[in-house]
Amino acid sequence: MKTLYLECNAGAAGDMIMSALLELSPDPEKFIEKMNSLGLEGVEVKAEPSVKCGITGTHVHVYVNGEEEHSHDENEHHHEHDHHEHDHHEHEHEHHEHEHDHGHHHHHTGMHEINHTIEHLDISDEVKADALAVYRIIAEAEAHAHNSTVDQIHFHEVGEKDAIADIVGVCLLIHELAPEKIIASPVRAGFGEVRCAHGVLPVPAPATEYILRGIPYYPGGARGEMCTPTGAAILKHFASEFGGMPVMTVEKTGYGMGTKDFDHANCVRAMLGKTEDAGDVVVELSFNIDDMTAEETAFAAEILLESGALEVFTIPVHMKKGRAGTLISCLCRETDREKMLAVIFKHTSTIGVRETIHKRYKLRRAVITEETEFGPVCFKRSSGFGVVRVKPEYEDLARIARENDMSISEVKKKLKK
Repeated sequence: MKTLYLECNAGAAGDMIMSALLELSPDPEKFIEKMNSLGLEGVEVKAEPSVKCGITGTHVHVYVNGEEEHSHDENEHHHEHDHHEHDHHEHEHEHHEHEHDHGHHHHHTGMHEINHTIEHLDISDEVKADALAVYRIIAEAEAHAHNSTVDQIHFHEVGEKDAIADIVGVCLLIHELAPEKIIASPVRAGFGEVRCAHGVLPVPAPATEYILRGIPYYPGGARGEMCTPTGAAILKHFASEFGGMPVMTVEKTGYGMGTKDFDHANCVRAMLGKTEDAGDVVVELSFNIDDMTAEETAFAAEILLESGALEVFTIPVHMKKGRAGTLISCLCRETDREKMLAVIFKHTSTIGVRETIHKRYKLRRAVITEETEFGPVCFKRSSGFGVVRVKPEYEDLARIARENDMSISEVKKKLKK
């Protein structure tokens, strides 16, 4: 299986990931030309060699109206996120109610404008969908940090264009490389504090911490914010697994460099190669019952799913003495076995549970959001083994059907168009 492994021992930022992936590209110059013809007004992208701790890699510069965001003098520009210990200021958000401390009024952009910008770029619909999904992860994290909504969150103009370039660049390269599986290492997040327009925040900053939930990360040895919201959002969207490097035959390696110098190489390392698809392991816990009502069975299944079961299903069976019964099967991860057993014995009448270990093969899955005539709609995208499948989320289908007095099949036909 064609696999991309992202090693984030020095954290992760959008430009570092893009730079690492660029080194894997069969035609880096063509990619830079593509980035500079996207239609992002005032944006210019350049790539140049960079050396960190004796390792030569690439750093991609993103200029907005001739200026790089991280080149601002932080004593003059107190943006929402001054990543003063890292290499990239990235999207630098600010809630719609606030202005810069130094009194200058800059244009701010909301998610609606960002959607509009990305939709009009000269890129494929698949790349647009991935880019919008990554940006929405960031917006949702900012909204959570500000106790606001995605629609109310606004981004600084310079940071917004910088982040769009990083995100679109990463999405373009991933689609070009077309890995069937993407794995990332645990992420070094840094430690200490970061200064922003509202004061001093702990590292990782609240928005970054929210995105990193569910992703293994650690503080590491460098003070400051090593993982930016854009870097975290890219990893969250694309990586299907987080952990140590798998057994793989590496065909090409890329080093994406940051701008700061540490006692360790400030880079993201991307390795492209082949892995044997060993699948993953799931546990099936099954048992028979003949003395529970349908409502009780359905309630138990609901609690199991809420507790983290991967799947719960029932099969009608005939038990001893011809009694009609139900076979209940619960699929879960090995780490959730004890929790599932506790739920089963609490919410069902069984006195014994059978365990079977299964090897599972699965497509890489992602949820993408697309603008439609009915507004934003979430789609499930599954890919791998030479297959790509996209289908709308049921909850959105049901909502649209109710709001427009349509059947679900009618909504599906409209969305296909």
